[in-house]
Amino acid sequence: MNTLPFYIVTLCQPSWEEARAYARVLPPEAMPELRLDLFPGLDLEDAIRSLRRRCLVTCRRVSDGGRWPDEDEAGRQALMQQAAEAKPTWMDWEWDIELPDWIQEHRTQLRILRSVHVAPGVFDLEERLGQLPSGDAFKWVGHAGHLSDNAKLKPILAWARDHQLLLSAFLMGAKGIASRCMQRAWGGSFTYAAPDDVPPAAPGQLPLGIMRSWRCHRLTSAFGLCGVLGSPVLHSRGPAFHNDRFQKAFKDLLYLPLECDSAEEALEAIESMDILGASLTMPLKETLPALLGQEGPLNTLWRRFPDTPFQFANTDAEALEYSLLELPKGPILVLGNGGVAHASKSVAEAMGRPCLTLSRREPIDPREVADFQPVGVIQATSLGMHPEDPLPFPEHLQAALPTLRWGMEWIYKEETAFATWVREGRLRLVEGSRLFELQALAQSKRFIEGCGG
Repeated sequence: MNTLPFYIVTLCQPSWEEARAYARVLPPEAMPELRLDLFPGLDLEDAIRSLRRRCLVTCRRVSDGGRWPDEDEAGRQALMQQAAEAKPTWMDWEWDIELPDWIQEHRTQLRILRSVHVAPGVFDLEERLGQLPSGDAFKWVGHAGHLSDNAKLKPILAWARDHQLLLSAFLMGAKGIASRCMQRAWGGSFTYAAPDDVPPAAPGQLPLGIMRSWRCHRLTSAFGLCGVLGSPVLHSRGPAFHNDRFQKAFKDLLYLPLECDSAEEALEAIESMDILGASLTMPLKETLPALLGQEGPLNTLWRRFPDTPFQFANTDAEALEYSLLELPKGPILVLGNGGVAHASKSVAEAMGRPCLTLSRREPIDPREVADFQPVGVIQATSLGMHPEDPLPFPEHLQAALPTLRWGMEWIYKEETAFATWVREGRLRLVEGSRLFELQALAQSKRFIEGCGG
């Protein structure tokens, strides 16, 4: 019988008291991992008993990403033996280290998870599965150098599922998040999550609450993959927005942050990972459509199945057009020179609103801005992505202020200096969060109606 739940949650709170309190309220599909290297000096009998013995005991060496000194292997194994006396349900043992004789004394109640963390650039999973060590479950952890590296795991995890092998295989880092979240859909038996109240113990590890809200533990092989492609994307509100709508529509899709740096990397990942729908952000809104034979900027692509052609849209433009209909007409000052700025200018001019573009690449004199007499200003630069970012082009904005009646902010991550300036000037503000919601609703509709069966 498999007593290994889907989520293994690495306890990494500042104190054991905090870790124990968190572990006690874990849901049935989650089990705590007690890392002895993170909590030295514990009363092991008391600690394991307080977890109702339902835990995975691990003592990770420095070479494996832990804190236990590599040179003290004898001390580590002695500590693990002491922990086994407290009768935990599971114990993690390194893949390449032979099981000691004393473990056999506990095998009636103790199950063994064999684990290995390989170096960046190494992918030896198939070879290792051909020579399995003694154990009840197996964990292989690699590193994601490219987003498409996730695809290497799909056929192997499917094989493990077909052969009823309890295997988890995933990749570390931001580009490996898909392997953690799609683990069950691809055939894996379990995955690792971080506690909700502290930073993760490993790069790319997501909080348990997020993974549960995305229903990662309920995925099946029928689920299709969607996501936001670009960099940076870990801050994106897209996963929370789209996954909620997928669930309400009973749609077998999962939407994830898919970190990638170039159009070439994105295209390789789309095909190798069978991505059905994608939102495009920096730096891909123009470069990726060009690789697919489309004229950008575009921010949405979707297809029914992996072997069917993509459809394309720019829901940013749709959101902008909808918002402009509600705003006073007149000339518009557009800040920026990227894809969002170009799309903003194109939409506004198509609606009969003349635009003046201002950017570092196309500087103009503040007097020219004043002479243009803009009624509105669209903030389409990247300033505002970080809380410390300054107000863009303050002299030019001040020159425009006498005729301005509204301002539009495309950044939705934080309260920005531009949004503050608009409010202080008593102008009407179209917030980035509002534009995000409008364009995301249009995307969700396309994904739900156009992706999968």
